[in-house]
Amino acid sequence: MRRALISAACAVVTTTPLVYPASAAPSEPQKKGELSEYVVLYREGVSLGRAHAAVKAVGGSIVHENKDVGVATVRTRNPAFVTDATAQRALDGVAHNRVIGEAPKAPKKAATAVERTAGTQGKVAPTGKPTKDADPLADLQWDMKQIHATTTGSYKTEPGDKRVLVGVLDTGVDGNHPDVKPNFNKKLSRNFTTDIPTDADGNELDGPCEFKSCVDPVDWDDNDHGTHVASTIASPRNGLGMAGVAPKVSLVNIRVGQDSGQFYLQPTVDGLTYAAKIGVDVVNMSYYIDPWLWNCANNPADKPADQLEQRTIIKATQRALDFAHERGVTLVSAAGNDLVDYTKTNVDDTSPDFPSVPGEKPYERTVPASCVSMPSEGDHVIPISATGPSGRKSYYSSFGNGYVAVAAPGGDKVDAPDGKPDDRRGIWAAYPARLAKERDELNADGTPKVSYLIRSCNGAKCAYYQSIQGTSMASPHAVGVAALIVSKYGRPDRKRGGLTLDPSFVERVLRGTATAKPCPSPNTVQYVWYRLTDGEWVKHTSTQTCEGSKERNGFFGNGIVDALHAVQR
Repeated sequence: MRRALISAACAVVTTTPLVYPASAAPSEPQKKGELSEYVVLYREGVSLGRAHAAVKAVGGSIVHENKDVGVATVRTRNPAFVTDATAQRALDGVAHNRVIGEAPKAPKKAATAVERTAGTQGKVAPTGKPTKDADPLADLQWDMKQIHATTTGSYKTEPGDKRVLVGVLDTGVDGNHPDVKPNFNKKLSRNFTTDIPTDADGNELDGPCEFKSCVDPVDWDDNDHGTHVASTIASPRNGLGMAGVAPKVSLVNIRVGQDSGQFYLQPTVDGLTYAAKIGVDVVNMSYYIDPWLWNCANNPADKPADQLEQRTIIKATQRALDFAHERGVTLVSAAGNDLVDYTKTNVDDTSPDFPSVPGEKPYERTVPASCVSMPSEGDHVIPISATGPSGRKSYYSSFGNGYVAVAAPGGDKVDAPDGKPDDRRGIWAAYPARLAKERDELNADGTPKVSYLIRSCNGAKCAYYQSIQGTSMASPHAVGVAALIVSKYGRPDRKRGGLTLDPSFVERVLRGTATAKPCPSPNTVQYVWYRLTDGEWVKHTSTQTCEGSKERNGFFGNGIVDALHAVQR
C-alpha cells in the first residue's frame, strides 16, 4: 500500500447539515483572485439542477461531475467558497482539492514505492529452469505456497475464469508487461487521474506532463505500485517469470492514483462507480485517500474547514462504496503500514500530507478510534493485514480486533532471527522495464544491478520483477482468492455479461475458508529489526498486542486466506 495505510471499524455516515455559527465558520486560506479546486458533495435527493445552481451561486464552475453519487470537482476564484458553500442547502460537503499551478521545467524524478525502502541484503540469484508445470521464478514465491496457490493447489482445481473482471484501483498498470499483457483488458481500462506537476508550494509532485492534457494512457504506470499489485492478482502461467493467485482472470486498470502515489477523492469515487457499471467483480484498493490518514468528523485539533473536508471525504467515499457493493463489486483494501492498532487511540503526525494551500504542513494530533481512514474503514470493505514467510504478522502491518478481516502474504524482509532485511522475504511481482532503465537499476547487458530486482527470460522475451513489502502486497493476494471464488461459484451476469456473485457471499467464503491462526503467545510481541543506515546496522523496535480468539483476532482476523480451500467447498 501507499506510504502508511488504512484504518479500523466501519465509518458512520452522518446527515447533519453543514451549517456553522458565525464564530465557527471555516477559515479561508485561498487568496483573493487565486484559482483553486474543490470537491463538492451534493445533498442526497437534491436534483442536479438545484445542485448546479448552488455551485454557480457561490462562484463555482463544475469541471467534472459524477452524477451517480453526486460528487463534483469545482474550480473557483471565490476566497470564501467554503463558507459560502456550507450555506447552500443543496450541498452536503466540500473538500479543498488543490491550488491550480504551473508545470515546472525540472526533469521528472523517479517515483519509488515506500515498501521497497525497508532495506536489502545480498543478491538474489536468478533461478534456472522451471519445475514441472511451474513458471521459472515460482520457487521465489513463498507467498503462493503459504496460501496454496500452486500447481498442485488452486491452479489445478480452479485457475480462474476470463469472464471474471478484477479492477486494480491504483497508480496505473503496465499493460504491456509480458507477464501482465495476456490478462490485461485494455478496452475496459480507464484513467481517472490527471498528472499534477507541482504542489501548492511549487514542489514537484508528479513531474512534467508526458502526454497530452497530462493524462497517461490506460496501459501506463509511472510509479510501479499498480503493476506489482496487478501481477500478484493475475500474472498468467506462461513460462515466463511467475504466476499470480488467479492466473486466468481478467485485469482492468482503473487508475485513481497519481504518479507520486497520492490518491484523491474524486478519482476514487469515479473509479468505484465505473467499476460497478461495467460489471467488475472484485476491486483492489491498496491506498488511503489523501490528505488525511485518518478522517475525523470533529477533532478539536483540526480547523473547522479541515473537519468539514474530512467529513466530506467520509460521506463521498461511502456513497461510492455503497454504489459498488449494491451492484456486485467485492471491495478489498490494504489494512495499513502504520504498526498500530486501528481500534485504539493513536497519534497522527503525517496529515495533511498534501498541501492544498501554500505553506500547509502536517501537524501532530491525537486520533481516537472514531476517526476513520478511507476506503479501508468504509462499510462493505474487507481490510487485509500482512504476513511474512514464517506466517507471523508482518512487523509493519496495522492491525485491530474487529478491524482486520483476514490476513495474506505481504512480505516481511526482516522476518528472521537476526532482524536484517533480505529481499527473498519480500513479495516478488512484475516491474515495468521502462522504470528499471529510467531509475538506472540495470547493467549495460540488461541484468539488474540492485538486489530487489530480478530478470526472467523465455527465449528473446524478457521481463523484470521486484521485491517489495506492505499491506499493499497482502491485499491483492486476498483479491486473487476472491476472484477465484467468483470464478468457481459465480453465475452469468445477464445485465453486464461475464459472471457475478453477491459480495457478501464472497466475503463469507473468503473468511470461512481462511486458515485460522491464533494470537502469538504471549500476545504482546516486540518486533526487532535492523536497517542499514550510513553503513551501520541500526536497531528498531515496535511493541504490538494481539487481542481476540483463534477464530478471530486483531493480527489475522479470521485467518490467512487459502486459495485452494476457497474453491473446494
